[in-house]
Amino acid sequence: MPLFEVKNLTKHFGGLAAVDSLNFSIHKGEITGLIGPNGAGKTTVFNMISGVFPPTKGETVFLNKNITKLKPNKRAAMGIARTFQITTLFDEMTVMQNVLLGGFKKSGAGFWGIMLNTGSARARAAENLENAEKIIEFMGLSGQKQELAKNLPHGFQMRLELAIALAVKPVLLLLDEPLTGMNQEEIKTMLYHINKIRKQGCAILLVEHNMRAVTSICDRIVVLNFGKKIAEGIPRDIIQNKEVIKAYLGDEE
Repeated sequence: MPLFEVKNLTKHFGGLAAVDSLNFSIHKGEITGLIGPNGAGKTTVFNMISGVFPPTKGETVFLNKNITKLKPNKRAAMGIARTFQITTLFDEMTVMQNVLLGGFKKSGAGFWGIMLNTGSARARAAENLENAEKIIEFMGLSGQKQELAKNLPHGFQMRLELAIALAVKPVLLLLDEPLTGMNQEEIKTMLYHINKIRKQGCAILLVEHNMRAVTSICDRIVVLNFGKKIAEGIPRDIIQNKEVIKAYLGDEE
């Protein structure tokens, strides 16, 4: 049984179909790439999967439950986490504080419990701190955990963005262009960490323009063009697919 499915997912903006009858599934421990030329509809798909946009029609199914109408916070509580193309860090907070905030909702520590400093709130805070420590070490950020987020180099900021998403303890992780603006060494390091996350059993949906990276790490690739799926398969087949080549390079004269 798939971990996650989109069924006939469609999104209209006015008379324009940004995504049209899209179907694909993701399995546990699998990295699925979602690629396509600029304007293909990738970000719109991400926004529908994460609950930012409601679909015009179609369904999203997670752990065999229809989550089409759930808000982003409800999806996060179920184990769907997302990163963004532009980092959404708290610049004036440390690495540790950013990751602790990422895990706050998942910890279940309510407002009044924190205000009254109840035993359960203290226990959850301690658990959140322990989890944050493990994530920071896992992402290779131990040496920077007391550094302000704004002072980190770009590659470290992107890793911190990923660490915050991991604080939700995701079952499905949505990565929106996690390699943007990185040099080759930073890309190598990020791919190493993404692969480590997959080995822990977390499924990943990856949107990325770096085709070499996508084909090196993804188990399967879904290709969009003008909101429609034009191909799906293993990387070797996708890079040889004539429809995919045409979408990226255009018709030969």
